[in-house]
Amino acid sequence: MASLLELKEIFRNADAVCFDVDSTVIKEEGIDELAKFCGVGDAVAEMTRRAMGGSVTFKAALTARLGLIRPSWEQVQKLISEHPPQLTPGIRELVSRLQQRGIQVFLISGGFQSIVEHVALQVNIPTSNVFANRLKFYFNGEYAGFDETQLTAESGGKGKVIGHLKEQFHFKKVVMIGDGATDLEACPPADCFIGFGGNVIRKQVKEKAKC
Repeated sequence: MASLLELKEIFRNADAVCFDVDSTVIKEEGIDELAKFCGVGDAVAEMTRRAMGGSVTFKAALTARLGLIRPSWEQVQKLISEHPPQLTPGIRELVSRLQQRGIQVFLISGGFQSIVEHVALQVNIPTSNVFANRLKFYFNGEYAGFDETQLTAESGGKGKVIGHLKEQFHFKKVVMIGDGATDLEACPPADCFIGFGGNVIRKQVKEKAKC
């Protein structure tokens, strides 16, 4: 078990830092904002709370929440333009500092590619460094489900993405930063997990995160 001092050393010398997005890089939970926008906010927020607590599988929670929201392509675009995600104060500077040190920065999210790519552009992260879930739409723009083959659609998906990154880029030290149970469980294969409580504090994460 790494000590706090060792964790700081790993963070300073990391090859890559992976950030969760909802309630970490941005202040809100993207799926809850989409649900509010589509008029089913309360029901979906309750499902999100259960999912973040780790009491249901991620894919089951995502399927159930999207089944309630059924967002159209147009609604997703309107949400991004009318209610753009609010960045967590200081995140732009932190990403910039990491990149100046030659550290690769990735966004790994259980949220949606179109929203997460918008966030990536705000913090100067290339969209090729984004791993998130893809919504599917019919030709008329109506909701048609989500791509269940994405690693981020599964429980343990964030860890699988980090394993893939280590294999592809031969990273020796990878740090995961996030607020939720799905972030905590990504370590290992991440070499260090930093729990983030700046927007919301999850009891399970606070109890188990060393930092």
